[in-house]
Amino acid sequence: MNDDKALYPPVDPIVAGLKGHCPRCGQGKLFDGFLKVRPACTNCQLDYGFADSGDGPVVFVILIVGFIVVGAALWMEVNVNPPLWLHFLLWIPLATVFSLGLMRMLKGVLINLQYRNSARQGEIDRG
Repeated sequence: MNDDKALYPPVDPIVAGLKGHCPRCGQGKLFDGFLKVRPACTNCQLDYGFADSGDGPVVFVILIVGFIVVGAALWMEVNVNPPLWLHFLLWIPLATVFSLGLMRMLKGVLINLQYRNSARQGEIDRG
């Protein structure tokens, strides 16, 4: 997977992932639409068949968004004590927007890190 290091300069997987760029060249687009991964890079033609982020981005989004939204809702409940309808009006849209925004970025980062580290599914060593 990383046999072409001499042809392309090193790409920072975090920056490229946050921008949704190719893990090899750092220029081409990684996504076709919002979360669907393209079949190949538009710039260097890298096949994205290896890209499988699985449930990793979802777990990080749940933990990050849950911490922010639940913490802010608890703070507001203790200090302001607003009615229940105001909690719904504030926290449901905020959690939705944060989740959608973070999902694309974290999926890109995990795919870029997967390429950088030549990660693949676990195998049993049959020796």
